[in-house]
Amino acid sequence: MEPIDWSDFQKVDIRVGTIVEVEDFPQARRPAYKLKVDFGAELGIKKSSAQITELYSKESLLGKQVLAVVNFPPKQIGPIMSECLVTGLHRPDGSVVLSGVDMELPNGARLA
Repeated sequence: MEPIDWSDFQKVDIRVGTIVEVEDFPQARRPAYKLKVDFGAELGIKKSSAQITELYSKESLLGKQVLAVVNFPPKQIGPIMSECLVTGLHRPDGSVVLSGVDMELPNGARLA
């Protein structure tokens, strides 16, 4: 991978948000959920999709704080317009573990 400098990193706006709604996404090519994530008063609630059905139930996701990129342009994913990219890491088996925080933070807190 090509190295980046600090100004490149500063362009990526990564915020913490709380998952407030989870729905099945049967139209997705691979099993996924439709998510609504609350990023606080400044950014509001944003929609996304996530291929995380192998490790997470809908119930376990509600109220979970996650890290997401919030300054990508909206992207059409099947029938929904994704407004943020919820981040995660692949395990060796291909399943995705969500990235988050180990202490509760106000929604919208920015990764520094």
